Amino acid sequence: MAVLRVAALAFVLGCVLAVDRSNFKTCEESSFCKRNRALPKNQSPWSVDASTLTSTATSISVDLKSSTEPGAALVLKVTALKGNVARVYINDKTPKVPRHEVQGVIENHEEVPVHVSQEEGTIKLQLGGDNAVVIGLNPFRLHFVHKNSVVMAANNEGLLNFERNREKAADENWSEEYKSHADTRPNGPSSVGIDITFFDSEHVYGIPEHASTYALKSTKNTDPYRLYNLDVFEYELDNPMALYGSIPYMVSHAKDRTAGMLFLNAAEMWIDIHSSTDTDNAGVIGHLRNLFGNKANEKPETHTHWMAESGVIDLYFLLGPQPEDVSLQYAQLTGFPAMPPLFALGYHQCRWNYNDQDDVHFVATSLDEHDMPFDVIWLDIEHTDGKKYFTYDTAKFNDPVAMQNELAITGRRMVNIVDPHIKRDSGYHIHTKASELGHYIKNRDGGEYDGWCWPGSSSWLDFLDPKIQLWWADQFALDKYQGTTPNLFVWNDMNEPSVFNGPEVTMHKDAKHHNGFEHRDVHNIYGMWNHAATSQGLIRRSGGVERPFVLSRAFFAGTQKYGAIWTGDNKADWGHLAASVPMLLSIGTAGLPFAGADMGGFFGNPEKELLVRWYQVGAFQPFMRAHAHLDTKRREPYLLDEPERSYVRWAIKKRYVYLPYVYTLFHEASTTGLPVMRPLWMEFPEESAHFAEERNFMLGGALLVAPVVQYQHVSSQVTFPGTQPWYDIDTYQAYTAPQTTTVDAPLSKIPVFQRGGTIIPTKARVRRSSSLGHNDPFTLQVALDSKGAAAGSLFIDDYHSFGYASGKYMALQFTVTRKGSAYIFAASHVGPAGFQTKEWIERVRFLGFSGTPKSVTSTAGAALDFHVLDNQNVLDIKKPATTLAGDFAFTVEL
Repeated sequence: MAVLRVAALAFVLGCVLAVDRSNFKTCEESSFCKRNRALPKNQSPWSVDASTLTSTATSISVDLKSSTEPGAALVLKVTALKGNVARVYINDKTPKVPRHEVQGVIENHEEVPVHVSQEEGTIKLQLGGDNAVVIGLNPFRLHFVHKNSVVMAANNEGLLNFERNREKAADENWSEEYKSHADTRPNGPSSVGIDITFFDSEHVYGIPEHASTYALKSTKNTDPYRLYNLDVFEYELDNPMALYGSIPYMVSHAKDRTAGMLFLNAAEMWIDIHSSTDTDNAGVIGHLRNLFGNKANEKPETHTHWMAESGVIDLYFLLGPQPEDVSLQYAQLTGFPAMPPLFALGYHQCRWNYNDQDDVHFVATSLDEHDMPFDVIWLDIEHTDGKKYFTYDTAKFNDPVAMQNELAITGRRMVNIVDPHIKRDSGYHIHTKASELGHYIKNRDGGEYDGWCWPGSSSWLDFLDPKIQLWWADQFALDKYQGTTPNLFVWNDMNEPSVFNGPEVTMHKDAKHHNGFEHRDVHNIYGMWNHAATSQGLIRRSGGVERPFVLSRAFFAGTQKYGAIWTGDNKADWGHLAASVPMLLSIGTAGLPFAGADMGGFFGNPEKELLVRWYQVGAFQPFMRAHAHLDTKRREPYLLDEPERSYVRWAIKKRYVYLPYVYTLFHEASTTGLPVMRPLWMEFPEESAHFAEERNFMLGGALLVAPVVQYQHVSSQVTFPGTQPWYDIDTYQAYTAPQTTTVDAPLSKIPVFQRGGTIIPTKARVRRSSSLGHNDPFTLQVALDSKGAAAGSLFIDDYHSFGYASGKYMALQFTVTRKGSAYIFAASHVGPAGFQTKEWIERVRFLGFSGTPKSVTSTAGAALDFHVLDNQNVLDIKKPATTLAGDFAFTVEL
């Protein structure tokens, strides 16, 4: 057994060292990308056969015919969905073999009435309100119109392509080779493609995951952006190559509108992007714009070309028109983000690997001894018995229940890694049962797919099958997963899936899944169903009471319903620190708010300055985890020398101070779809200077974060948007807006500013973990605007269960208004009645307050203590509410 382990490790290390850009395809090496990219523009063979038009109250259906393929017909169906969303579905009318259609992602199936009319050369669907879909008949085009302006168009450049399955010619070879791997392609070429134009828009965002700019770049002189979930070690920056997750969703934004488009297809996909400023499309654009009364080239357009290897064309057009509308439309369509338990938003301490039970104890006690709060310690693959998941190496972890219980005493949790590859070992109960039940993905010949991953020879469960998802979920029951407690949560890594000896370090495309579909059809959604099944397992473990926490590396549209993701195997360098911001902004814009990057970088040894700066920015990002590779030096934050150790301690504590605000933001995300970490344009949609901003970002609507992401920089350039003041959260210094200025940022500080006109809930008493502070009082931080007003909110529940879903929570709205010489603070309950909490309001702190109050009086007439901080324009009101059982208010009289 020892020899086998050494051999496996040698193979893995060889893979790590060997992985480079040449191991992954370019468009030129991907036959379907090459074919689709070579299609000529504005020569579409497809037209609408209006004689086949049928309609219902909510949709129309009509055939498309080709001038180059006589007898070929596609069926087009356009459906109006609730919330200003239009679905466009195109499939072969008479498919030779079934084409894969993604199931289980779409939540909004509520169709709404349309009014259908025909004019010469067009079919028009009035969607209600100011929105319409206009179908051009010859050539076939789709125009999405809002208030007589074209917002988006499909097939505007004539690039619709649908490779219909056909009989293979006698002399034809459908097999495709890449390096030493052969893909038999038994159904032949079956790609689909279409172009989408975003009008009046210079910037598009989304389609994660890429280590690239937030505002997507033109691909005129590069490869297209690729969506194909892959295990990419130490990924390159500023590159359109595929990474771990894929969300085929793009958002367009201009001053007067925001729109989005989801291409629901789980196969490998490539996306070209170019704008009207770098190509000559004036003729087509001009014709379309003039059709609706606009001058050609009056505003920019962004043209995109979407190419998928298989499946159908299933498009969802989100018509906005405001940023918050598009976020809501996407969440209604694909599911609202899950509400995480509070502990999941605290600090996570991880490493590949903590050596044994004593090591875990040492790390936990050392963090406590150095006054560094944390909520979770993680165990990577070395905790298992020979890489067999759902087991422990009992020589290292002889009493895992006691280990978890020790953490639970201080409110902490543990996370174990559980990957989807299963070791092929006749003595391993998970393998033998999975094999007996036929739960594995099959190879092209019908046998169990056998590849290489951490355990060596492995097979992969077929998570496309709902019954296998349930079987997997049941493995997390406490009586099955021996050595676990309710305080243990889960990490799904390597679920792209990663196959060390497979093509591009992943599974062969001609492997077989549930219902006979090939892996090529479902590749990008595989990891999401692994994630979903694990999440369901933790819910079932608690009898449906407790919220789960599951971290996944792979993701797809809909992943937001199941938990968190992270940006994978990054590097300990300044470039990867800087790249974490646009990467997380892209992921959030694509509807997945719970995401983070490994602080410090997974590969390599960060210098102490880099480590400090990474903790600082990580403290203000949605998911805060430190992680490191097996071969790196230990870098737990207590190992730092002073003063860096104090700087990191400050950053971690800041996270806990602002945890009530972060938790409230996640509740907002779970009800509105808004990202937690936001681009500036989402809060200031008319300020074009911020449309491509990717260093500074917003945490919710109230905090502007301006991290330092460059070596030895001790200042940060900040552009303050809007017209209201901004306040430094440490010094309370006020900055006017709009302006661009340079602020001091010594290594001890990350510049963060609170927006004038907002109220943020905080907890000033930082405990060792979030759970220990559940009953602690709040401090409300009021940043006054230029009129002396402010508003904010707070969400409270039990912080761990699904009780909130049945009304067991408290929601408060806070306002400050100025009337003459008085400031009036009011707190109102806006949620259901009956929820009780021991939390209370210890302090209300006003920033930007001028003068000295004569009195501060509650609505009951009681005088409240107050204190003015000298020379800081700060006023503290002490103990304004010792209970949150009812509404309360007070008046500050000058």
